[in-house]
Amino acid sequence: MSEDQSYEITICSDSVGETAEAVVRATIRQFDAHQVKTKRIGHIKSEDEIRTILEEAAQRGGFVAYTLVQPELRETMKEEAIRLGVRAVDIMGPMMEAFVDTFNDAPKRKPGLLHLMDEDYFRRVEAIEFAVKCDDGRDTSALLKAQLVLIGVSRTSKTPLSIFLAHKGIKVSNLPLVPEVKAPKELFLVPSNRIVGLTMDAEKLYKIRTERLKAVGLPFGAKYATMERIDEELRYAQDLMKQVGCLVINVTDKAIEETAGIIMGYLQ
Repeated sequence: MSEDQSYEITICSDSVGETAEAVVRATIRQFDAHQVKTKRIGHIKSEDEIRTILEEAAQRGGFVAYTLVQPELRETMKEEAIRLGVRAVDIMGPMMEAFVDTFNDAPKRKPGLLHLMDEDYFRRVEAIEFAVKCDDGRDTSALLKAQLVLIGVSRTSKTPLSIFLAHKGIKVSNLPLVPEVKAPKELFLVPSNRIVGLTMDAEKLYKIRTERLKAVGLPFGAKYATMERIDEELRYAQDLMKQVGCLVINVTDKAIEETAGIIMGYLQ
C-alpha cells in the first residue's frame, strides 16, 4: 500500500449501514492503513443508486462493502461489481444464506431491524441513562439497583466500560476507589457476583495519568501521577476487592471490548 496514495472503501446499505461500517473499521485496524478513508451511503432504495455508487468506486479504485437485505438490490450489486471490475463484499448475505440452509427458514427482508425501537432498544436507553447518572460514584444508593458495579482507582477505564456495557442493556454503576475516602456502606450490601474490580499495572497507569496531567494543564510531578501514590492506591484497591470478594480484571493493554466480553461472559 503506497503511503502517498489515498484509498476509499464505500459502505452501502438499505438501512443505516452501521453493521457494515463496524466490520470495515475492525478490518482497517488490522492494517497500518491510515490513508484509507470510508464513505457510508445508507437507505439505498433503487438499482440506479447502486450503479452510480459502483461507477464512482471504479473510478476511485476502491472497493465496496455492503449490507443489503432486498434480493434485487443484492443481485444488482453483484452484477454491476462484475461488470465494472469492482470488488464488492457482502457482509450479511453469507450469514443469511447459512441461516436459511441450516434452519430452513426465510428472512423477513426488512432493512433496519437491528435498530428497531423494540423492548431491547428501550432497555439499552434506560441502561445508558442509568450509567450516566451513576458515573464516578455520584449516586451511591444506586449501587443496590445496578446489575453490575465496577470499582477501581482513577483511570482504569470505569466510565467508558460502563457506557459500553450500557449499550448492551446492562445497568452499570461505577465507583472510584481512593484511600482517603471510605467506601460507601451500600457497596458491601451488593452481592459479590455483581461487582467487578478493575486494576492495571502501575507502570501503565503512571503513563496514562502523566498524559492526563498534560491534557488538563496540571504541572508534571503532581501527586496524582507519582509512582508512590499509584502504588498506594493500587494496594488499597486490591485489599478492598479481596474484602468484597469480587472478580478482578487487569485491564492493562486490554481494549474496552475485550474487558466487556470477559464481564458479559462472567455475568451469564
